[in-house]
Amino acid sequence: MSYSHPPLIRWKILGALLSALCLVVMLAAAPTEEIKVSAAASLTDVLQAIGGDYEKETGDKIVFNFAGSSVLARQIEEGAPADVFFSADEAKMDALEKHGLIAPGTRKSLLSNALVIVVEKAGSAQIKDARDLAKPDIKKVALAEPSSVPAGVYAKAYLEKLGLWAAISGKVIPTENVRAALAAVESGNVEAGFVFKTDAAISKKVRIAYEVTAVEGPKISYPVAIVKDCGHAGAAQHFVGYLSSARAKAEFEKFGFIVLR
Repeated sequence: MSYSHPPLIRWKILGALLSALCLVVMLAAAPTEEIKVSAAASLTDVLQAIGGDYEKETGDKIVFNFAGSSVLARQIEEGAPADVFFSADEAKMDALEKHGLIAPGTRKSLLSNALVIVVEKAGSAQIKDARDLAKPDIKKVALAEPSSVPAGVYAKAYLEKLGLWAAISGKVIPTENVRAALAAVESGNVEAGFVFKTDAAISKKVRIAYEVTAVEGPKISYPVAIVKDCGHAGAAQHFVGYLSSARAKAEFEKFGFIVLR
């Protein structure tokens, strides 16, 4: 014996199915969030790797803006669109927070790094420690702009602590960011340069001549925070949270960063 629904019930069932199908289609077609992340140049490679994983997991799109932290902070102060700021030092984050541009309660110091002196791998420069930079055969030393860019600020503070800044400052070739300092050494246009250890690790053209120990050098800290009144606060919060996940931490360590516990 067969049984069939009355016509009215059949139409109700069909209508419910169509409504469910429309909802599925709408959710599938829903636009993803586009999260704008302004991050220090030294974070370029690791964040691109982490961002790729995040996009696959969430469907959101990460748009990176890599530059010197001082440049990024100035852009944000001038109203450039950004959802997340990831600085290579605390001072740039302090400045934005002072101007009320950081969302309260979202700031976290996530990473550390090490400062190193690099020389061209194929070059002849013989440097065993920072004091060798004062020798006559070392004519040019590249470092990120020492008055504003974190890597350069750290390097200058270190040299001042050793009493070497006066002897070396005349040789300094300031660059826009730490990656530009690395490129100057790679090209052979300078005999040596100060970069982060993580920058040296991604280059096949330089070698580390000397690594500044944590005891010798200034404290290096990378804070991350959400920009106040950004366009995608919820998605930005989720991404910043992901940066503290086990998977992201493993990626940071793979690239040589020190994860602050």
